Parts: sequence; C-alpha cells; structure tokens
Amino acid sequence: MLRRIVLIALVLAIAPGCSTVKGWFHSDKNKGSEPTPLTAIASPIGVKKLWSTGIGDGEGELWLRQRPTLDGNRLFVVNDSGDVLAIDAANGNKIWTTQAVQLKGKRSKWTFWKRETLEAGLTSSPGVGSGMVVVGGRNGEVIAFNSDTGAKRWSVKVSSEVLSAPLVLPDKVIVRSNDGRVFGLDAADGSRKWVFDRGLPTLSLRGNSSPIGGANGVAYVGYDDGTVVAIRLEDGQKVWEQAIAEPEGRSEIERMADIDGDMQLGTDEVYAVSYHGQVMAISASNGQPLWNHEVGSANGLAITADKLLLSDTQGNVWALDRATGNSLWKQDLLARRVLTTPVVQGDYGVVGDFEGYLHWFRLDNGQVVGRVKVEKAALRGALQVSPDGMLYALSNEGELAAYKLGN
Repeated sequence: MLRRIVLIALVLAIAPGCSTVKGWFHSDKNKGSEPTPLTAIASPIGVKKLWSTGIGDGEGELWLRQRPTLDGNRLFVVNDSGDVLAIDAANGNKIWTTQAVQLKGKRSKWTFWKRETLEAGLTSSPGVGSGMVVVGGRNGEVIAFNSDTGAKRWSVKVSSEVLSAPLVLPDKVIVRSNDGRVFGLDAADGSRKWVFDRGLPTLSLRGNSSPIGGANGVAYVGYDDGTVVAIRLEDGQKVWEQAIAEPEGRSEIERMADIDGDMQLGTDEVYAVSYHGQVMAISASNGQPLWNHEVGSANGLAITADKLLLSDTQGNVWALDRATGNSLWKQDLLARRVLTTPVVQGDYGVVGDFEGYLHWFRLDNGQVVGRVKVEKAALRGALQVSPDGMLYALSNEGELAAYKLGN
C-alpha cells in the first residue's frame, strides 16, 4: 500500500531544489542544495535557558513531529515507550507518568526506503482540555487520562493510526485517524457518537493536521487532497468544504497537496497551507475563499494580530499580511534546514531546525537575531509558547527545554 507511507524527509529530498540532511546524495554538483550554513549573529538578543529534562526515548526517525502540549502551568508529552508525562512548566519537574500502551517487540522506526514492522506505541501529540489529556496510538488506540492525576478515564479504538493531536472539547473528543476518518467521541466515556468518512489520495505525506475549532459548533479538518472540511460537532455532518490546492502533475509525488500542518482560526477566518503551494484564508461561516498566496509548506501557520508566519518547503520563512495575503517579507538564511512551524514569542518569531537549533527573527522584517542549540538532535514538532512568554521545545530524542527572552 502506498497510502501514508511517504516520509516528509524523502519527499523533500527528491523534490526539485530541496534537500533535508547534509550528506545525502552528496556530490560537488548539489552543494547548492545542502542546508544553508549558519553564520554568526552580530548583536544577538538575550535568550535564557530555564531548564531542560529528558522525557525518555523520543520519536527518533518516525517523523511524527510530536510536540509538547501546554495547559495552564503544565506540559503534557508522550515518549516512545508508550508513556504520557505531565511536566511542571515552571521548572521541568515530572508531576506524573503513566503508561498508555504496552509495547511489544523492538523499538519501531522508519528507514530510508521502508517502514519496519510496528506493533504498538503512541503516535499523536497530546490533546488537552476539560480536565483530560487524550492521546492516540499506532493501532488506533485513543486513551483519555485525568490531567491532574494521570488516572485512566477511558480507552477506545478507531479505524487506524492516530497521528494528529485530538481536539478535546467539553462534551466531545474529535479524533482524526490516518485513513481519513474523523470520529466524534463522547468526552465522558469515549463512546462513538458519529464518524465522518472521506477518501484519501493514493500517495501523501506522513502526517495529519489536527482538528481545530469547537466554539461555534464546528470543527475544521485539513485533508491530504488539499481540502479543508467544516464538520458539525452535533452529528458529524459536513457544513462546507473548500479546496486550498488542487492536486495536479504527472506523478503521484507532484500531485501531493496535503494539509499536514496545523491550521489557524481568526475572528471568522480559517487559515490553511498546502504542501502543493497555496496558503488560503477562508470564511469560517461559509467556506468561501477570502484570499490566497502561492507558497507551500508541510508545516502549519502562526498568527499575530496582522500577520501569518510560515516556513515553506524550501526552508524560507515568510510573513504574509493577514488581511490580504500579500507578502511582507521573506527570510532565506535558514533555507533547506528543515524548519518547524513558526511560533511567536514577544516581538519575535521562532523556528527550530534539523540540527537542534532554535532561531529567533524579528516580526517586522524577518532579520535573524538569536540562536541557541537545544541538543544535537532534530526539532520537528511545533514549539509551544505560554501566555507569559516562555518557549518550550522538544527534540526527536526526547529532550524537553524551556527558554525565555532576556539575560
């Protein structure tokens, strides 16, 4: 089966002009496609590391892009041993740890050409809300825990692997499975209330965008064919759908239009980006396009009062005008460094890269003004920023670290 077995790393490595890991297919002819070397920053801003802690084995080369999830003064993370952990966001101390799934056999991993046999494990980042933390697994497990104590509340199975963080609402948990189905589960006991089923293209990137929304009785889901669908929470019926990018090209790879990064909600707008090269603002109420811009990403978007930020498939960082979609600036000094989704910390944007660096850039012009290294391991999952301005990063080897601006 070709569906869902293409690594983002592989796709980017063979796409024209792209590379992801220094040394792959190396020759003098492709030096221009190697990651851009880092240069010294003349007057870097102050960045202080507050703490770091190991959470166990990280995702390694599974390309799950797992991230910490912040809820109040706690961070929730998962590791490759099947554990869910609650971490004190102020000091990194572990509050509780519980095993969500029992592992069998050897640690699973992706190799360059194939996927080894996977028997169990957690694959989604945590979804948090209403006193619960909910995680998804490789065999379709969905498990809910009390967020204060780690006590198990319920577990159910859906139709396939869960890669995206569940959306946890007061009365429902919305889960996207890897076969394209979206499940509405009762938050009290996990019982299935409805299923929304939609077909998938033959070939797509490994990953899913997480469902968002809920406040207006609608959840928004990005699909692998480049379409955003609004689903009514009451009964799982489609409210509207809108194509962000149309799959086109001579090969399956050229036709990949996945919406794999997290979307953003504005006042009455949904913002989404497709790998196929389109960012679009959509009316949340009726699905009509408001504007679009030709730039693509396998990551998600960050939002400010007047801007959208994204890192594109080439590793360039962009700022777009939130009202019009016009380009405000483009930063290419981090090209081909396999960047994360940007986040906003104070007056700066921040991205992580494949060598474990965090990079700060100015929101007004994109100038790179700060850099620290978390560890010698890739940063793939989205960074998190607390309301009081603390930034949290999780490496693919399981190192969780916190930073603040200032000396």
